[in-house]
Amino acid sequence: MSALLRELIHVLRTREGPVREIPRPGACCVERDGQRQQLQDAVRQSPREMVTGESHYVWGVRCRLKVIKRPGRAHVEVDGDRLLMYVPEDADLDARTKLLQDWQRKQLRVRIPALITRWEPIIERSVTRWSIRRMKTKWGSCNRETGHVWFNLELAKKHSRCLEYIVVHEMAHLRERSHNDRFSALMDRFMPDWRSRRDELNASPLAHEEWD
Repeated sequence: MSALLRELIHVLRTREGPVREIPRPGACCVERDGQRQQLQDAVRQSPREMVTGESHYVWGVRCRLKVIKRPGRAHVEVDGDRLLMYVPEDADLDARTKLLQDWQRKQLRVRIPALITRWEPIIERSVTRWSIRRMKTKWGSCNRETGHVWFNLELAKKHSRCLEYIVVHEMAHLRERSHNDRFSALMDRFMPDWRSRRDELNASPLAHEEWD
C-alpha cells in the first residue's frame, strides 16, 4: 500500500469514522442501517435443542414441538398447535435443525410465487429470480439491475402478512432504491398498512443465531 493511500484512509477514518464496505451495484435491502440495527438488537429465542416440548413458530403461531423417533422418511408436519418432527433414532441436533429449515424453505416456496404474481402487475416491476437464505441483518434484499430478490428464511416463522409486506417492499425497491419520500409514497399507495406490518414483523422474536 502506497504512503498516499495510507494517508487517504487515515483522513477518511478521522473525519468520517470507520471506512464502510461499498455495496454491490444495484443492491438494496430492507430498512438498511436502521433495520440492520433492529435485527441485531431484537429479542432472540434461546438456542433450540430440537426436543419435545420446545416452542417453534409457524406463520406467526406458536407451536409445541413433538419429536417422534421411528424408521422411515424424516419429515415435519403441523397438527393443530403441534409441530410434529418424524426422525430416525440416530438423528442428532444438526440433522433435526436441517430438517426443520428445509421444511421452512418449502413453506416459503409454496407462498412466495403467488405473492409475486399478484403484485407484479400492481407494482409494474418483474422479479426475474428469487432465493431464500439465512440472513443475519436483513429480512430481504434485491438487485435492481437483475430483478433478483432474496428472502430471509426466518420469514417462514412470521405471520403471512409480514411475508407479503417484505415481497411488496422489495418489489417497490425495484422502482426506487432509497428509503426516501418517493419510496414511502409508493408503499403508501401499494400497501397502506405497511407500517403496521413492519412493526409486527420487527416486534416478533428471532431465532438464536451463532455466526462464524
